Amino acid sequence: MKSKKTLFIVLGTVIILLSGFIFYRYYFVFGEGVKAGELNYVVKKGYVFKTYEGKLIQSGIRSKQTGTLQSNEFEFSVADKAIAEKMMLNSGKFFELHYKEYISSLPWRGYSPFVVDSIISIK
Repeated sequence: MKSKKTLFIVLGTVIILLSGFIFYRYYFVFGEGVKAGELNYVVKKGYVFKTYEGKLIQSGIRSKQTGTLQSNEFEFSVADKAIAEKMMLNSGKFFELHYKEYISSLPWRGYSPFVVDSIISIK
């Protein structure tokens, strides 16, 4: 009788710890913010889970040594089909995007830990 109770306590503790780890790793929003730049592309791709992936080109800083402009790329996933389609129709325009950052990505959420959840503005 005592060994069954101990087994249930240990099993329950393992399940709670594993659930907490999975939540933290894949569902806990580590950070969120806004990125702005010219939308390079948004595509729907994947073998099993078709997800929307995109790239935003942010303006860079002029380097003092070379005098060239460096561009910064922001690669992201889009969870909402309506947002992705709106972005596809306006490729090449200047976007301000709100995103959430997760510790790790999930196959059905996209390849990137950065997931765009809304469009703030299109110029």
